[in-house]
Amino acid sequence: MDRRRFLTAMTAAGVVAGPFAGVACAGRQGGAQAAPSGYGPLRPARDLRDGKVRLHLPEGFRYRSFSAAGEKFSDGGEVPGRHDGMAAFSGPGDSVILVRNHEVGGAVGAFGDRERAYDPMAGGGTSTLRVTRQGEVIRATPSLTGTMMNCSGGPMAWRAWVSCEETVNGPDVADAPGGEGNARLTQKHGYIFEVPLNRAATARPIRAAGRFAHESAAFDPSSGALYLTEDNFAHPSGFYRYLPPKHPVLAGKLLDGGRLQMLAVADAERADLSLGQRSGAAYATTWVDIDDPDPAFRGRPAYDEAVQAVGRQGRAKGAAIFARLEGAVYHQGVVYFVSTQGGDTSPADPMPDGFGKGRGQVWAYETWSGTLRLVYESPRASVLDLPDNITVSRRGTLVLCEDGDGDNYLRGLTKAGKLFDFCRLAPIAGDPGAEFAGSTFGPGGHTLFVNVQAKQGRSFAIWGPWERGLF
Repeated sequence: MDRRRFLTAMTAAGVVAGPFAGVACAGRQGGAQAAPSGYGPLRPARDLRDGKVRLHLPEGFRYRSFSAAGEKFSDGGEVPGRHDGMAAFSGPGDSVILVRNHEVGGAVGAFGDRERAYDPMAGGGTSTLRVTRQGEVIRATPSLTGTMMNCSGGPMAWRAWVSCEETVNGPDVADAPGGEGNARLTQKHGYIFEVPLNRAATARPIRAAGRFAHESAAFDPSSGALYLTEDNFAHPSGFYRYLPPKHPVLAGKLLDGGRLQMLAVADAERADLSLGQRSGAAYATTWVDIDDPDPAFRGRPAYDEAVQAVGRQGRAKGAAIFARLEGAVYHQGVVYFVSTQGGDTSPADPMPDGFGKGRGQVWAYETWSGTLRLVYESPRASVLDLPDNITVSRRGTLVLCEDGDGDNYLRGLTKAGKLFDFCRLAPIAGDPGAEFAGSTFGPGGHTLFVNVQAKQGRSFAIWGPWERGLF
């Protein structure tokens, strides 16, 4: 399909309520309900790579881990750790191309070829892998290096990945609390970067898309807008959109020089949506312009001041307040995004660290109507604990990666508003902070790829009788 026909088709699709309309409806009728089963009980399952139990899965599902931190790329370099956001694309034959973030912070030096690095002192970036549907690595190489704290991002319709830096570190900013090394950095950080599949990344930031604690990117092929989430851990966060100067599908890439905006609730300045919401909450919205998306700092301000510089501009114009926006995904005219600590704290749960009192919200922004709806709000940690990255299955079910304090799960949220458990991470000795990240279905839905971000991160391929359940 040529680009103009693609745009026409996407425009037509965008005005029709997508398969997630049932979830939004469930929210309006009183919120999501617990599902009694899903795919059935979770049982310890052995990794086909080495026989170790790393995941608990329903009967009939199998998995293989691959490309762990410390292993080798095809060129002999070492795979970095902190595996995070990821997307899957079709490769030659039945293979799959994965682009995977590495959320590495600090002035620890770039992996891969430092001469091509954005900042030779920064240790984050992306790796690109070609694998089989069963997670056997065919080729793995560095693809974007010298960036920092690459948390999540999003797949683009022109076969590219946008990687997001979740920081505003740089030589012009004082060290974050507990951190060090900003004076050794050579470039400012806090941007988004495009990583093409068919050529090397240019390592050029899209500065007009803002310098803030970026988390995820969701592309709307109808309008060409790129929706962005902000995870400003200790402070209010915002929901943004970047309007590039030319539709990226027509341009073949994401261009700099566009306009950055922040979402506001109509007729309610600085609406605090981080708080617990009424059942079926829905809001008419508008957008406010960010006048200075890439602020120049003088005198090395404190990190806590610098990281709020863009968001404060939006809130001064009435933009809405959220608690730690993380995963985002576009599906049939709707952007679904997660507020990791949104909602109220249950009396049974301790107060989480950072900004926000709850255990998680899922929001739906209808691009055609501008309506923002609450899809789900966790009543307590035992039901859903700090959702992070998200993706969507062929049957229109959301996959939520947990980032909680105890056991972490992959959970499904169905079109009918039902929540079910699909996978549990087996505890890792000495690493209680290990979490799921980067869930993404491969072409045709045969395989669910997911990362575990841990002291020694690794990727997983999971497959089995999907037709038996709701993915």
